[in-house]
Amino acid sequence: MCNLCWLHFSKTCLMPKFGEIINFQKPVLIDFYADYGDLENTIKMLRSVAAGLGDSAKVIKIDITKNEVLVDAVRVKGNTTFMIYKDGEMKWRQTGAQDAKTLIGLVKQYV
Repeated sequence: MCNLCWLHFSKTCLMPKFGEIINFQKPVLIDFYADYGDLENTIKMLRSVAAGLGDSAKVIKIDITKNEVLVDAVRVKGNTTFMIYKDGEMKWRQTGAQDAKTLIGLVKQYV
């Protein structure tokens, strides 16, 4: 089973839900993306990451155009920005394209 989720937060429940997502004992890889550019290949790559990690981590996509309050709160400035959280703490952050092998290796450091 693929462990890849797309999330859209409303302005009224934004931070509590995000807090629940990142306050997880397993690593959480988040892709802050915009629905333009090479989205199909990004989805394919993230599915590979989710499959490679199995149940050891979560992989989540958050659309920056639909979640502007959250994007401002976590200071995302570019498309695509990746973050890894564990136990509510940001462990890693990078803006720009990444390949599946690199992301799997980075996430596994926090398993």
